[in-house]
Amino acid sequence: MRIDPAGWPFVGAFVAASLVAGLTWTPLAAVPLLVAAGGMVFFFRDPAREAPDEPGAVLAPADGRVIVAGPSLAVALPPAKWCQVSIFLSLLDVHVNRIPVAGRVTRVEYHPGRFLPAYRVGAGDLNEFTEVWLDVGGTTVVVRQVVGLLARRIVCRTAIGADVRSGERFGVMKFGSRMDVFLPVGAEIIVGPGDRVIGGETVIARLVPAARDADDRA
Repeated sequence: MRIDPAGWPFVGAFVAASLVAGLTWTPLAAVPLLVAAGGMVFFFRDPAREAPDEPGAVLAPADGRVIVAGPSLAVALPPAKWCQVSIFLSLLDVHVNRIPVAGRVTRVEYHPGRFLPAYRVGAGDLNEFTEVWLDVGGTTVVVRQVVGLLARRIVCRTAIGADVRSGERFGVMKFGSRMDVFLPVGAEIIVGPGDRVIGGETVIARLVPAARDADDRA
Protein backbone atom coordinates (compact mmCIF):
# COMPACT_ATOMS: atom_id res chain seq x y z
CA MET A 1 0.00 0.00 0.00
CA ARG A 2 1.20 3.52 -0.78
CA ILE A 3 1.90 5.70 2.23
CA ASP A 4 2.37 9.45 2.31
CA PRO A 5 6.04 10.53 2.13
CA ALA A 6 5.67 12.30 5.47
CA GLY A 7 5.21 8.91 7.11
CA TRP A 8 8.48 7.30 6.04
CA PRO A 9 10.67 8.99 8.70
CA PHE A 10 8.35 7.65 11.42
CA VAL A 11 8.24 4.15 9.94
CA GLY A 12 12.01 4.13 9.46
CA ALA A 13 12.68 5.36 13.00
CA PHE A 14 10.61 2.59 14.58
CA VAL A 15 12.06 -0.10 12.32
CA ALA A 16 15.61 1.06 13.11
CA ALA A 17 14.82 1.14 16.82
CA SER A 18 13.40 -2.38 16.64
CA LEU A 19 16.60 -3.64 15.00
CA VAL A 20 18.73 -2.02 17.67
CA ALA A 21 16.52 -3.39 20.44
CA GLY A 22 16.51 -6.88 18.95
CA LEU A 23 20.28 -7.00 18.51
CA THR A 24 21.19 -5.25 21.76
CA TRP A 25 18.72 -6.78 24.19
CA THR A 26 16.32 -9.52 23.09
CA PRO A 27 14.18 -10.19 20.00
CA LEU A 28 11.07 -9.71 22.16
CA ALA A 29 12.10 -6.10 22.75
CA ALA A 30 11.75 -5.45 19.03
CA VAL A 31 8.11 -6.56 18.89
CA PRO A 32 6.38 -3.43 20.29
CA LEU A 33 8.57 -1.22 18.10
CA LEU A 34 7.62 -3.20 15.01
CA VAL A 35 3.97 -2.90 16.00
CA ALA A 36 4.48 0.87 16.28
CA ALA A 37 6.05 0.90 12.81
CA GLY A 38 2.96 -0.91 11.51
CA GLY A 39 0.81 1.71 13.22
CA MET A 40 2.68 4.45 11.36
CA VAL A 41 2.11 2.65 8.04
CA PHE A 42 -1.60 2.46 8.87
CA PHE A 43 -1.84 6.12 9.90
CA PHE A 44 -0.02 7.45 6.82
CA ARG A 45 -1.73 5.10 4.35
CA ASP A 46 -2.73 6.76 1.10
CA PRO A 47 -5.31 4.69 -0.77
CA ALA A 48 -6.17 5.46 -4.38
CA ARG A 49 -9.36 7.47 -4.82
CA GLU A 50 -11.45 8.22 -7.92
CA ALA A 51 -13.06 11.66 -7.97
CA PRO A 52 -16.56 11.79 -9.50
CA ASP A 53 -16.81 13.75 -12.74
CA GLU A 54 -19.66 16.06 -11.77
CA PRO A 55 -19.73 19.78 -12.71
CA GLY A 56 -19.87 22.02 -9.66
CA ALA A 57 -19.28 19.17 -7.21
CA VAL A 58 -17.28 19.96 -4.07
CA LEU A 59 -15.55 16.89 -2.67
CA ALA A 60 -14.63 16.03 0.89
CA PRO A 61 -10.99 17.07 1.41
CA ALA A 62 -10.39 14.22 3.87
CA ASP A 63 -11.92 11.13 5.42
CA GLY A 64 -13.85 11.66 8.64
CA ARG A 65 -17.08 12.74 10.29
CA VAL A 66 -18.93 15.96 9.45
CA ILE A 67 -19.22 18.23 12.50
CA VAL A 68 -20.38 21.47 10.83
CA ALA A 69 -22.60 21.91 7.77
CA GLY A 70 -24.21 25.31 7.39
CA PRO A 71 -23.46 29.01 7.90
CA SER A 72 -19.81 29.88 8.47
CA LEU A 73 -18.58 29.88 12.06
CA ALA A 74 -15.21 31.43 11.20
CA VAL A 75 -14.41 34.92 12.44
CA ALA A 76 -12.62 35.95 9.23
CA LEU A 77 -15.25 34.43 6.91
CA PRO A 78 -18.62 35.83 8.07
CA PRO A 79 -21.86 33.85 7.56
CA ALA A 80 -23.40 36.64 5.46
CA LYS A 81 -21.07 35.63 2.63
CA TRP A 82 -19.90 32.10 3.44
CA CYS A 83 -21.14 28.66 4.43
CA GLN A 84 -19.00 25.93 5.93
CA VAL A 85 -18.46 22.17 6.04
CA SER A 86 -16.06 20.88 8.69
CA ILE A 87 -14.76 17.32 8.94
CA PHE A 88 -13.16 15.81 12.05
CA LEU A 89 -10.47 13.19 11.47
CA SER A 90 -9.88 10.55 14.15
CA LEU A 91 -6.58 8.71 14.48
CA LEU A 92 -8.10 5.83 12.49
CA ASP A 93 -9.00 7.96 9.45
CA VAL A 94 -6.84 8.49 6.37
CA HIS A 95 -5.02 11.78 6.97
CA VAL A 96 -4.02 12.60 3.39
CA ASN A 97 -5.74 15.83 2.30
CA ARG A 98 -7.28 16.38 -1.13
CA ILE A 99 -8.37 19.38 -3.18
CA PRO A 100 -12.18 19.76 -2.91
CA VAL A 101 -12.77 21.37 -6.31
CA ALA A 102 -10.68 22.14 -9.40
CA GLY A 103 -9.32 25.65 -9.69
CA ARG A 104 -6.26 27.87 -9.33
CA VAL A 105 -4.55 28.49 -5.99
CA THR A 106 -4.59 32.22 -5.19
CA ARG A 107 -3.44 32.17 -1.55
CA VAL A 108 -1.63 29.82 0.82
CA GLU A 109 -1.44 31.21 4.35
CA TYR A 110 -0.15 29.70 7.60
CA HIS A 111 -1.71 30.87 10.87
CA PRO A 112 -0.04 29.97 14.18
CA GLY A 113 -2.34 29.08 17.03
CA ARG A 114 -3.31 26.69 19.80
CA PHE A 115 -3.84 22.92 19.90
CA LEU A 116 -7.40 22.60 21.21
CA PRO A 117 -9.40 19.44 20.43
CA ALA A 118 -10.28 19.74 16.74
CA TYR A 119 -13.96 18.90 17.26
CA ARG A 120 -14.52 22.05 19.34
CA VAL A 121 -16.49 24.74 17.50
CA GLY A 122 -13.91 27.49 18.05
CA ALA A 123 -10.90 25.36 17.12
CA GLY A 124 -11.12 26.38 13.46
CA ASP A 125 -10.13 29.94 14.37
CA LEU A 126 -8.03 29.41 17.51
CA ASN A 127 -5.88 26.45 16.48
CA GLU A 128 -2.90 26.47 14.16
CA PHE A 129 -4.02 26.11 10.55
CA THR A 130 -2.99 26.48 6.93
CA GLU A 131 -5.52 28.00 4.55
CA VAL A 132 -5.64 27.47 0.77
CA TRP A 133 -7.78 29.79 -1.37
CA LEU A 134 -9.00 28.54 -4.74
CA ASP A 135 -10.36 30.51 -7.68
CA VAL A 136 -13.00 28.25 -9.21
CA GLY A 137 -14.08 30.00 -12.39
CA GLY A 138 -14.45 33.32 -10.60
CA THR A 139 -15.83 31.85 -7.35
CA THR A 140 -13.65 31.56 -4.25
CA VAL A 141 -13.51 28.32 -2.25
CA VAL A 142 -11.34 28.11 0.87
CA VAL A 143 -10.00 24.93 2.47
CA ARG A 144 -8.33 24.88 5.89
CA GLN A 145 -6.03 22.26 7.39
CA VAL A 146 -6.63 22.66 11.14
CA VAL A 147 -4.48 20.91 13.75
CA GLY A 148 -6.02 19.15 16.73
CA LEU A 149 -5.04 18.11 20.23
CA LEU A 150 -2.40 15.66 18.99
CA ALA A 151 -1.50 17.12 15.61
CA ARG A 152 1.64 19.26 15.68
CA ARG A 153 2.55 19.51 12.03
CA ILE A 154 0.71 20.50 8.88
CA VAL A 155 2.16 19.52 5.51
CA CYS A 156 0.84 21.60 2.60
CA ARG A 157 2.32 20.84 -0.82
CA THR A 158 0.55 23.33 -3.04
CA ALA A 159 1.55 26.88 -3.90
CA ILE A 160 0.12 30.13 -5.27
CA GLY A 161 -0.51 29.88 -9.00
CA ALA A 162 -0.92 26.10 -9.07
CA ASP A 163 -3.76 24.69 -11.19
CA VAL A 164 -5.27 21.88 -9.15
CA ARG A 165 -7.78 19.11 -9.85
CA SER A 166 -10.68 17.82 -7.78
CA GLY A 167 -9.46 15.02 -5.52
CA GLU A 168 -5.78 15.82 -6.07
CA ARG A 169 -3.55 15.20 -3.04
CA PHE A 170 -2.12 18.39 -1.58
CA GLY A 171 -0.99 17.63 1.95
CA VAL A 172 -1.31 15.68 5.17
CA MET A 173 -1.78 16.41 8.87
CA LYS A 174 0.06 14.41 11.48
CA PHE A 175 -1.94 12.68 14.20
CA GLY A 176 -5.53 13.88 14.50
CA SER A 177 -6.99 17.00 12.94
CA ARG A 178 -9.83 18.72 11.12
CA MET A 179 -10.60 20.10 7.65
CA ASP A 180 -12.80 23.13 7.02
CA VAL A 181 -14.22 24.03 3.61
CA PHE A 182 -15.76 27.48 3.06
CA LEU A 183 -18.13 28.04 0.16
CA PRO A 184 -20.06 31.08 -1.08
CA VAL A 185 -23.58 31.52 0.24
CA GLY A 186 -25.88 29.86 -2.27
CA ALA A 187 -23.83 26.67 -2.54
CA GLU A 188 -25.93 23.57 -1.93
CA ILE A 189 -24.59 21.61 1.04
CA ILE A 190 -25.65 17.98 0.79
CA VAL A 191 -24.09 16.51 3.96
CA GLY A 192 -25.02 17.02 7.58
CA PRO A 193 -23.44 16.69 11.02
CA GLY A 194 -22.65 13.06 11.82
CA ASP A 195 -22.25 11.96 8.20
CA ARG A 196 -19.15 9.96 7.32
CA VAL A 197 -17.29 11.12 4.22
CA ILE A 198 -14.44 9.82 2.08
CA GLY A 199 -11.76 12.25 0.94
CA GLY A 200 -11.64 12.79 -2.80
CA GLU A 201 -14.85 10.80 -3.42
CA THR A 202 -17.80 12.00 -1.33
CA VAL A 203 -19.63 15.03 -2.73
CA ILE A 204 -20.26 17.37 0.21
CA ALA A 205 -21.73 20.34 -1.70
CA ARG A 206 -22.48 21.72 -5.14
CA LEU A 207 -21.67 25.14 -6.48
CA VAL A 208 -25.04 26.06 -7.94
CA PRO A 209 -25.06 28.67 -10.74
CA ALA A 210 -26.00 31.50 -8.37
CA ALA A 211 -23.01 30.71 -6.20
CA ARG A 212 -20.64 30.16 -9.10
CA ASP A 213 -21.56 33.52 -10.59
CA ALA A 214 -21.49 35.48 -7.32
CA ASP A 215 -19.21 38.48 -7.29
CA ASP A 216 -19.22 39.07 -3.53
CA ARG A 217 -15.97 38.21 -1.80
CA ALA A 218 -14.86 38.55 1.79
